[in-house]
Amino acid sequence: MERSPHVARPFSISTKLERLLGRSDVQSFAMRIPIARRYAKRDGVEIFEVIQGFVSSQVLMALVEFELFDRLADGPKSVRQLAHEIGVTAERLQVFLQAGAALGFLRQRKGQFGLARKGAALRGVPGLADMILHHRALYRDLEDPSAFLRDSTSTELAEFWPYVHDASKVGREEADRYSHLMARSQRLVAEDTLRKVRLHGADHLMDIGGGSGAFLAEVARRYSQMQLTLFDLPETRAAANAYLASVALTDRINCIAGSFRSDPLPTGADAISLIRVLYDHDDATVCNLLNKVFKALPPGGRLVISEPMSGGEKPDRITDVYFAIYTLAMGTGKTRSAAHITELLAEAGFVDVSHPKPLRSYITGVITAVKPQ
Repeated sequence: MERSPHVARPFSISTKLERLLGRSDVQSFAMRIPIARRYAKRDGVEIFEVIQGFVSSQVLMALVEFELFDRLADGPKSVRQLAHEIGVTAERLQVFLQAGAALGFLRQRKGQFGLARKGAALRGVPGLADMILHHRALYRDLEDPSAFLRDSTSTELAEFWPYVHDASKVGREEADRYSHLMARSQRLVAEDTLRKVRLHGADHLMDIGGGSGAFLAEVARRYSQMQLTLFDLPETRAAANAYLASVALTDRINCIAGSFRSDPLPTGADAISLIRVLYDHDDATVCNLLNKVFKALPPGGRLVISEPMSGGEKPDRITDVYFAIYTLAMGTGKTRSAAHITELLAEAGFVDVSHPKPLRSYITGVITAVKPQ
């Protein structure tokens, strides 16, 4: 008797195993066998870590909100001293500090709490504290995950990032808020991107949607002779002027106002970068943008794409959980795999697509492509 072509034969054994593991008597039996017990315990710990994930994130949120990492920067303090500084009871603060120590951000010694390695490192990451506090909006959107799954019409994050829906609705306040948050975290993205991409041979780089110009500022430090152009919405100009003035690069980077949705892209650059741009938008917008980039580049011109990417067929614990849900909450965002972006690049006409292994997938992934000669 022939098997139905619709039967997924390769998964039949694993499906039977999964059904066995779903029985409570099998789980109890596994705990009595040394080898099986090791796997059962590991699975149990990992499941519980996911269950307590929200609580862990809220402990970190409280530590940041009360500026405890800064308060402990000069050395350990007692619980009572910290409680007096931030105006809470010592008994309740003790619980949060103990949790912070359990999570590896703090250390406890002789009745005092100080910074652990991860807590000290958190202070050294530009913009990380701002990003942690920003996540209040995402947590509120996910308060009812079933409703979030069913209804994509309204989220707080979509209101926080209005430019992804309609750039004409972006006011100065929204543009400044966006540019500030992105600039604070862009340095790490720029560093990881430029470690993977060599721009030697390019004379003129144009960064599209570059906000404050933080990425181009890092490029300017590495490529002293390269001509640099920043293309973004007019509402981001003030934030860009302020940031570039703060790093003494006002004369080095040319700012051009425009929308990649409605305006033609400037020509003249032999390299174009899209840093954390594509994952803000749906496929139709991305395809339109890639076609415009292709048209703006000369033959042999290079395109650099940098943003967090899905693991695709091998789901990534960070990008396929955090970034995928975050961009979904934005309303039009989408965390794509390198393979998916490669397909879109090929449709636009690009060749020699390369996606080197990211240094830190939770910071960014990188793809480069070339316009044929």
